[in-house]
Amino acid sequence: MNFHLDHAASLPYFLEKTTFKGRVFMTHATKAIYKLFLSDYVKVSKVSVEDMLYDEQDILRFMDKIEVIDFHQTLEVNGIRFWCYTAGHVLGAAMFMVDIAGVRVLYTGDYSRKEDRHLRAAEILQFSPDICIIESTYGVQLHQPRNVREKRFTDVIHSTISQGGCVLIPDEYWSNHPELHNIPIYYASPLAKRCMAVYRTYINSMNERICNQFANSNPFDFKHISTLKSIENFNDVGPSVVMASPNGLQSGLSRQLFETWCSDKKNACVIPGYVVEGTLAKTIINEPKEVTLMNGLTAPLNMQVHYISFSLMQILHRQVCS
Repeated sequence: MNFHLDHAASLPYFLEKTTFKGRVFMTHATKAIYKLFLSDYVKVSKVSVEDMLYDEQDILRFMDKIEVIDFHQTLEVNGIRFWCYTAGHVLGAAMFMVDIAGVRVLYTGDYSRKEDRHLRAAEILQFSPDICIIESTYGVQLHQPRNVREKRFTDVIHSTISQGGCVLIPDEYWSNHPELHNIPIYYASPLAKRCMAVYRTYINSMNERICNQFANSNPFDFKHISTLKSIENFNDVGPSVVMASPNGLQSGLSRQLFETWCSDKKNACVIPGYVVEGTLAKTIINEPKEVTLMNGLTAPLNMQVHYISFSLMQILHRQVCS
């Protein structure tokens, strides 16, 4: 399992508001990031206090009850043995093997058998379980290879720049194209900034390339990206790129920028990860002619919308004339 809220958002309610008295185990990195996700969820929720399933105090009490487990560490609770393997996907994600009277059950959420740019691939087990319970969101979908998706992404980069626009550029690509260095890139996610501190802490959980790089420099210090705290601090003049949260565009800075830019055909929004039903991000993937703004009015959707799945963060491109 992992820290994403589609897997674990109900846990504080389960432990604090029900009669459940069992124990909860997470890997060290999952627990660290999960707390940040929960706190952010409470802050950005648009429901009344009465309708909230739990509050910040519930989260603090709940987090004290979570116990940590190391990868490959075997624990036993009431005669049930369990241990976990690296799942890839995100930092701390784990596949749990549960042994009940000799019957082995593999229980896992998302996992990735492909090593990505910073994490190891999911481990291959030394033996087959008797039962598998596995995440199935993408179970019947065929994904494009990463190199194909990255080419699509870099094609968008150059087509956008050629029109005087803005792009998000992976660090290696940026270094190889100095003609792009005058394009400012902004990072507008307080949550992601806090999570980066956890990623820096768990460098040894990364793949071999990142571990070797860390011997000389921190791979999670992004020298080409500036932090953007609020839209009031943003000088919206000329080409720029903003990576903003939340990823569903339902509120916050990503929603504010979207509403500012959505009616101009020279602008673009790249959605680089999974989005849930009912969010604005999910809606615009189908490219409707207009969208409903936070004030209840409607606006034409003229900006380009690209869905190229990489991560959870929303990426907004502002394109302007030269």
